[in-house]
Amino acid sequence: MTLILIIIYVFQMFGGCFCHNVTRPNIVMVMSDAFDGRLTFDPGSKVVHLPYINYLRELGSTFLNAYSNSPICCPSRAAMWSGQFVHLTQAWNNYKCLDANASTWMDRLEKSGYLTKMLGKLDYTSGQHSLSNRIEAWTRDVPFLLRQEGRPVTQLVGNASTVRVNTVDWKNTDLTTQWIHQKAASSHQPFALYLGLNLPHTYKTDSLGPTAGGSTFRSSPFWLKKVRSDFVSVPTWLPMAAMHPVDYYSTFTKNCSGDFTEEEVRRIRAFYYAMCAEADAMLGRVISALRDTQLLQSTVVIFTADHGELAMEHRQFYKMSMLEGSAHVPLLIMGPGLVSGQQVKQLVSLVDVYPTVLDIAGISGAGNLSGHSLRPLLSKHDSFPRRQRPDWVLSEYHGCNVNASSYMLRRGRWKYIAYADGLTVPPQLFDLTQDKEELHDVAIKYPGVRAQLDTLLRSIVDYPAVSETVHVYNKKQFGAWQQSAGSNYSRVMANLRWHVDWQKDASGNERLIDRWLNDSL
Repeated sequence: MTLILIIIYVFQMFGGCFCHNVTRPNIVMVMSDAFDGRLTFDPGSKVVHLPYINYLRELGSTFLNAYSNSPICCPSRAAMWSGQFVHLTQAWNNYKCLDANASTWMDRLEKSGYLTKMLGKLDYTSGQHSLSNRIEAWTRDVPFLLRQEGRPVTQLVGNASTVRVNTVDWKNTDLTTQWIHQKAASSHQPFALYLGLNLPHTYKTDSLGPTAGGSTFRSSPFWLKKVRSDFVSVPTWLPMAAMHPVDYYSTFTKNCSGDFTEEEVRRIRAFYYAMCAEADAMLGRVISALRDTQLLQSTVVIFTADHGELAMEHRQFYKMSMLEGSAHVPLLIMGPGLVSGQQVKQLVSLVDVYPTVLDIAGISGAGNLSGHSLRPLLSKHDSFPRRQRPDWVLSEYHGCNVNASSYMLRRGRWKYIAYADGLTVPPQLFDLTQDKEELHDVAIKYPGVRAQLDTLLRSIVDYPAVSETVHVYNKKQFGAWQQSAGSNYSRVMANLRWHVDWQKDASGNERLIDRWLNDSL
């Protein structure tokens, strides 16, 4: 299948009719949710059959070291759409992101003459997500330990012919292909199209009630056939007592501190990979629609994700972590005039999307952005002016399931993770060339490296000051919400996602919150 698609693409590139303006290429982005970037290149790509990601890999560029700027849905997307780091936009959690009228790169394309369309999951503006989600983020400094998520489980649905498991994503994919056939194909303007998928994000666990989060890995036998079971590994876990304190907190709040059999872990991971395969098929529908309308040869196609999925690595699922499964995202780019079959080793992150898209579209004056254009790394012609790009990437996290603001600096072989004010919580240091599984924290072993990277991190962001800003914001937001809840306050708190643990000592937990609120800001 991949070989056939490549032959068709090459024919269209060189033998087809260029009826669209190739100097202003069309731009199509498919952004998934919770897709582990390590699955887009070897050895990770061997575990599951992803034909359309392989297609992009063979005809475009695959970034081997692409990172989320904040490993959670809304803040990550806010960084991607704005081109700015999270501490600059103050997109602290899933509830606090960009203003509804914030300018994005899609707005810039529209103003420059592009026909634009956005479909599916957007999730970059403030005011979204559940009450539980925001209260858990606001109260993360309170010294209680409550399970906020359902235990990760799997759910098999349908049969060997069940293709459409995530019906919402498939509906949005259908709308996207219809728009390509009905609008893009007849347009005399270049177009920019965005499709946001929810897959392979976990599904809500309905049995846990209306406040439940997403802890169900759901798929069908059709997609599970795409997974090579002999390649599904069981990750090594540190003992709970040996965990970093932030990882311990995350493991507990994600309800992963109990016992799991190897078969449970292997099954969760297999179902996750099957969900990735379903997302890949949706990407394929978009590519096929572009090919069928003779638009593929004049279109830049981008595939990425907001963050990854731990899938039981480090005894966790979900994201919200600076570890590779959570923070490493896919980034593949294919299009006219761009290099084919290239693997790019340079460190990049989602803030680079904004300047890259504008550069591809020939739009100048990107403004004061945190990111740098990737076009010099992609183009067949090395004649583009280069803005010196740094040799590091930054990610930060300030939301729920983590009890301290986290800052990750990736540079060369090293990953440095600092927390809070840099003093109260110990940092972590990993050598990713020697320790790809991130099981050996070498912060004490290499104090010089740790100090050097901390100095660099502080030159990029005054992280103790940012942590304090988030701390003050959380208190003020929770205090305001508590007042607005009035007499309903205790009832609401007792029925959030943590309700099982909360109700064991509701009055004690409320006293801890009151003490925290009354501490000086």
